[in-house]
Amino acid sequence: MNLKSLLLAGGALLSGTAASAGGYQVTLAGQKNNGMGGVGVGLSLDQAAMFYNPGALAFVKDRGVQVGVNATLARNAFVAEGGTQQRQLRNSVTTPLNLYAGFGPTEGKWRAGIAVYTPFGSKLQYAEGWEGRTSLTDIDLKSIFVQPTVSYAITDHLSIGAGLVILAQGSVNLQRDIPLPDSYGHIELDGKAETKFGFNAGIMLRPSDKLSIGLNYRSKIDAVVKDGDVTFTNVPAAFSSRFQATKFGATLPLIATTSIGIGITPTENLTIGFDASLAQWSKYRVLRFNFDQQINGQTFSESKRYYQDALTFRLGGQYKLTSGLTVRAGGAYDQTPVPEGYLTPETPDNDRISGTVGASYSFGKFGVDISTQYVSIRKRTETQQELLNNGTTDRIAGTYKTNIVIPGIGLNYAF
Repeated sequence: MNLKSLLLAGGALLSGTAASAGGYQVTLAGQKNNGMGGVGVGLSLDQAAMFYNPGALAFVKDRGVQVGVNATLARNAFVAEGGTQQRQLRNSVTTPLNLYAGFGPTEGKWRAGIAVYTPFGSKLQYAEGWEGRTSLTDIDLKSIFVQPTVSYAITDHLSIGAGLVILAQGSVNLQRDIPLPDSYGHIELDGKAETKFGFNAGIMLRPSDKLSIGLNYRSKIDAVVKDGDVTFTNVPAAFSSRFQATKFGATLPLIATTSIGIGITPTENLTIGFDASLAQWSKYRVLRFNFDQQINGQTFSESKRYYQDALTFRLGGQYKLTSGLTVRAGGAYDQTPVPEGYLTPETPDNDRISGTVGASYSFGKFGVDISTQYVSIRKRTETQQELLNNGTTDRIAGTYKTNIVIPGIGLNYAF
């Protein structure tokens, strides 16, 4: 048995089916933004600016509280190299959520707030008995980030802001089958990530009432799992001496991202935004697991990733139809960070194109936001020869195709 194959799916601590960005990023942080293709770095729409650009928070007119939730509905199909049978994911739904509360004096130059969001969280369940069962069968990932934020308007045209990013809670459950001479055993890895800290900082420049420019930087955080549980089932007693590990540890990068955004308001009712982001995926080179005892004669495992930095472009707009109704639309293009020959079942990624629509209706101080996204991940084939050339035979050759639908709803209250 190949130990790398046994533990390949560990990369899913940060991955799964990423809902709206390449690799294992998820950027479903604000319902208004979601309806506009995910733009937000150069805009000051609402309290969700704490995520997209803390520097823009000082220019948000209203103080308020908002909560939102999305449902990611993924359809993933796989055909093994040389095969004809199409395998599909078992049905699963994940629900990324967010909560923002912004405060500050009505006529003051500063704003403060607290943000809670889930930038990593997904669930993948491959078909029973699929060809890659020894790499991955199930993933269940949950995470909660908390970000206290402060923003200050230095002048009427320039503001800055920053937030302390806290990985407050994270958990992962990974499962896969173990090939044995006459049967399959099963391994389950279950662990919790340690609390870690990073930062989110931004600047907003407003040369005029019709133009705004934003710059945002989100720092890298290393997610560290220590003393995760390793459990084996359906392993005959004759082979139990080969599977003695009970604990595992791993460190994986939550990569840094630098973004620039432009907001344009041609008329009082129309707002257009454009964002460009660079994700520093090249920091993700190797996935290593350490074990308290041996598995098939080894106490550690390493699997190549060799990700590359990737760009994301987003464009969106909103139009205020009436005093209470605003409609939105947008789209995005994401480059994949996964190079040829390094595709894994837990991140069956490729360049992706998404389209979005959304709307808001406000009545007094209350409002409702809705959004829907359709994400198409380009079909991608990985051959056995590519795996052999790169020394990545710990994964399976074949063709993946994924489409994702993401409806969302949010409630907000201004005060």
